[in-house]
Amino acid sequence: MRLSILCPLVASVLLPSLALAQGPVYEITPIQSTVKFDVEASVAIKGTFSKWDATLTFPSTDVTTGVLDLKIQAASVDTGSGMKNGKLKGKDFFDVENNPFITFHSTKIVQTSPSTFEVDGDFTVRGVTKPEKLTLAVAGVGTGSGTITGTMAFDRKDYGMNKGIPFVTIANRVEVSVSLKYRRVSGPPLVFKQ
Repeated sequence: MRLSILCPLVASVLLPSLALAQGPVYEITPIQSTVKFDVEASVAIKGTFSKWDATLTFPSTDVTTGVLDLKIQAASVDTGSGMKNGKLKGKDFFDVENNPFITFHSTKIVQTSPSTFEVDGDFTVRGVTKPEKLTLAVAGVGTGSGTITGTMAFDRKDYGMNKGIPFVTIANRVEVSVSLKYRRVSGPPLVFKQ
């Protein structure tokens, strides 16, 4: 009986407060944010994804400990053309029936200036995962809210998107751009290098 009272007491002395160890919690608002892509082609292929979720979590106040997760519903692609949308959703490109999500999970964050970052991560399209780099700029550093903008380029053929669209010449390089509106909802502020 004494042991059952002593254990919580020892734990409370050795682990003063688990709550204090928690890092800041950020919320990303999809309504004020965008995920877009652009492919050089003989006929412009640009579009957005209307359905996606993003999370930004920090185990501590060190900004480089953060983890960015982006999960896009591939079928929500919108180029403004029903024909292009249908082709992109099909088996030659996103193959949404078998691979409904496009994801990015960060594995390393490096601060390159007071407000810019290089984010290495695992990017998955069509069930193929490869390492890619996202370059980010943060507006509102130190205020608790702002916008994260960034770009990432990849070769579509690395992910099995080898086909084209009839009568359209398409480059292999695809550029993805994000604009994420964020705000801190709880926890201490992040610490940025100056």
